[in-house]
Amino acid sequence: MCGIHATVSVVKHSELSENLRQLLINRGPDHLGLVVREISLPSVAPDLRIALNFTSTVLALRGDHVAKQPLQNADSDSVLCWNGEAWKFDDEVVSGNDGEAIFARLAQCDGNTAQDRQAHILSTLRKIQGPFAFVFYDSVGQCLYFGRDRLGRRSLLMREGPDGQSLSFSSVADNPASGWEEVQANGIYSVQFHPDSSGEKHISLGHHVSRHEWVESGGADLVLGVGKFNKDLPQGAEEHLDCASPSVGLLHHHLKEALKLRVLEIPEPPRHADHQSDVDTRIAILFSGGLDCTVLARMADELLPAAQGIDLINVAFRNPRVAAQKQGAPKPGVVVTDDYERCPDRQTGRKSFAELKRACPSRHWRFIAVNVPYEEAMAHKPRVVSLIYPHDTEMDLSIALALYFAGRGIGASYTESAEFDSGAPLVSTPARVLFSGLGADELFGGYSRHVRAFEREGYPALVDELELDIARIGQRNLGRDDRVLANWGKEVRHPYLDEGFVRFAMSSPVWEKCDFGNKAHSADIEPAKRALRLLADQLSLPVIAREKKRAIQFGTRTAKLGSTTGKLKGTASISLQGA
Repeated sequence: MCGIHATVSVVKHSELSENLRQLLINRGPDHLGLVVREISLPSVAPDLRIALNFTSTVLALRGDHVAKQPLQNADSDSVLCWNGEAWKFDDEVVSGNDGEAIFARLAQCDGNTAQDRQAHILSTLRKIQGPFAFVFYDSVGQCLYFGRDRLGRRSLLMREGPDGQSLSFSSVADNPASGWEEVQANGIYSVQFHPDSSGEKHISLGHHVSRHEWVESGGADLVLGVGKFNKDLPQGAEEHLDCASPSVGLLHHHLKEALKLRVLEIPEPPRHADHQSDVDTRIAILFSGGLDCTVLARMADELLPAAQGIDLINVAFRNPRVAAQKQGAPKPGVVVTDDYERCPDRQTGRKSFAELKRACPSRHWRFIAVNVPYEEAMAHKPRVVSLIYPHDTEMDLSIALALYFAGRGIGASYTESAEFDSGAPLVSTPARVLFSGLGADELFGGYSRHVRAFEREGYPALVDELELDIARIGQRNLGRDDRVLANWGKEVRHPYLDEGFVRFAMSSPVWEKCDFGNKAHSADIEPAKRALRLLADQLSLPVIAREKKRAIQFGTRTAKLGSTTGKLKGTASISLQGA
């Protein structure tokens, strides 16, 4: 994980604001680097020069050393700002530092023509599997490339200056009114600095941005450029999905392969005084206690060395409006601690924590209960609003608040008991890698809209709804989530959004993922995401296999947190005042 920033300016070299500099350092506290380049364009004007500034901060999680960025090539003056994880390149696992490995491949071009160089660079970028955002300057071809991975798992913003005289790129915005837009995850972008001579004394950089498809040719039938969606429909009565179904075993295998890349070889995090445990803990789960995250926690136990611990970060908010509805308005200034324990995600989280301890008793599990008072949430609200920009709805804020405090990872620590203890010590997780269960609902039919689609028109409508959900993953909110979580110097990883796992899930017939065609439940396991629920049952998680789906903003009670009436719509623009 890194923070990256770059500017291309016809006018002059630029400097980072102090605020933006700190935001980038928050994302990458291990190193800060700056590289400056300059391009002459005599074909446009004899004295025309373009200044390029590249800034990178680094959170070192790959390899045995801190790879200082921006990465540079001494022979060609090329520069790479890399924010992400290349898990595979051309279907081969990338070992060591991935940023250095990708930069070396980008620099291996032998061609000298602009066409040859561009073909090599695009081919290299298309072979990367993993979450990433990047800015790459090819000095030989005098061309700048930028973009986000095809699923949009890392943040990259872009801003065009007045009259097209500058372009800026950044992992995060410096303020929520600064004109940044999110770079779309629909291809690789380039800016060519060889415009035809026009006789003009300036160049409009924005007019020279080109988009290149993720799949060079023949990819029209590929969803996200990853794989084909299986649109087969059951012929007659489909087989009942149960624990003996081959699809459940295949799901276990593919998810384990995706998780293996992400949980192994994580370096031990720096030790700090507030990390009150001698246990070697390198990962933490964003832990609502729901199906998706609990399965990840259980499978991580299968892969990690026995001596490593796993932190489970569970967030609950005190929403005064909900508290008043539940028990009458509390006295002014009095915080009712049990309000946190009444949160649906806290109750589910404690049940799942107890179930994980029963299933994997030798693992050092730690449940970190993050309790967020209303006043603290409101105090941090302006920072969260700034981080999620250009997203700006109340629903964005509700989700981001939960992720923000989960990413901070400070809460009451429980290791031996799932019971509430007002005297539990406060701790800060040392883990710098966080795991999210996002993606499972889209792939396996976990949303209520999937049920409604099936009830409306059967499997054909369900297939269409699932394909639409998967196709728009890259357009949704992963960039927003990355900005919020990375603010604490943490990296979020999404095993369900591994390209290989997504390809497997899309290629599976719909009735092997969810089982809406069979009204009779399998051992009381509901049809939505039934394959994943059956896997949980196999992994000795019978309680969580039967747990209902719940959205994060309702489970943590951040929904309409700033509203006194509860009538605020999720699509409404954020207000810094109460509603």
